[in-house]
Amino acid sequence: MNTPDPTTDTTTDTTTDRTSGSRTIRLGEVEVTRVVEWQGPFAPARELVPGAPEHLWADNADWLAPRHWRPEDDQAIMALQTWVVRSAGRTVLVDTGVGNGRERPGTPAFHHRQDDFLGALARAGVRPQDVDVVVNTHVHADHVGWNTTDREGEWVPTFPHAQYLIPAADDFHFGPRGGYGGGARVDDRLVYEDSIAPVHRAGRAVLWEGSHRIDEHLTLEAAPGHTPGSAVLRLASGAERAVFVGDLLHSPVQILDPAHNSCFCQDPEQAVATRRRILGRAAAERELVLPAHFGGAGALEVRANGDGFAPARWAHT
Repeated sequence: MNTPDPTTDTTTDTTTDRTSGSRTIRLGEVEVTRVVEWQGPFAPARELVPGAPEHLWADNADWLAPRHWRPEDDQAIMALQTWVVRSAGRTVLVDTGVGNGRERPGTPAFHHRQDDFLGALARAGVRPQDVDVVVNTHVHADHVGWNTTDREGEWVPTFPHAQYLIPAADDFHFGPRGGYGGGARVDDRLVYEDSIAPVHRAGRAVLWEGSHRIDEHLTLEAAPGHTPGSAVLRLASGAERAVFVGDLLHSPVQILDPAHNSCFCQDPEQAVATRRRILGRAAAERELVLPAHFGGAGALEVRANGDGFAPARWAHT
């Protein structure tokens, strides 16, 4: 299955902030900006998506490389990033990356990281006090880290005026009532204690299930499988449609064949069913798909292609 990688942007208005390097796309009345914490080779491709056969990568190397895959050493290229969504007069952050100074012994790439994420956010025109809503699509270390910052030895909410929207199923599973993810990974307790529990203590956490409407343009919907509470954020403004899919996708090969999960998916069968459902709707309704971790161009439209899907057009965010 070989699919060319179109280089033209989607038919959305695009502007670039030359100071910050960030690029903003306009979808109806909503503006979306990508703020990157880190980007580069992350893990061997066939460890990240273990079910994807070698030929699926090789047959599509002409467009997977170099933005999504480095063939010479089989490294998947990924990004840690946050989507800034300006909607209905408010500033919404979709996921908050890894964070600085975290104890993550089970994940060396995240252990004691030091990045200038808040500087990048400021260069995109966002101060912590400006943020109205934080969306955690799920409770994994690289999606909740900047929820909090260390203030004199205490973890406190980074965005003091924000409402933090956290899937109830993930809050239960990864919190003390669920045994911190059932004790499967040492990092799960640490993540909850430094990035979720302080938000609860500050009275800023809002747990939701099923669906949750943020405003007239933005709605959260349950999309379980990757984690029990994984969610997508849908955007509808005028004729424009988009869906922020979190970790539904780690690599474009999962678009080509949605049957392949990442190594982090907790319920493989449910993750596949959810991926097919979300991509099917995106193709049918021409939704712009915005994954959490794609390197290179950050978003794309997809089209149906046999039993899977294919990139239709990339949006350079």
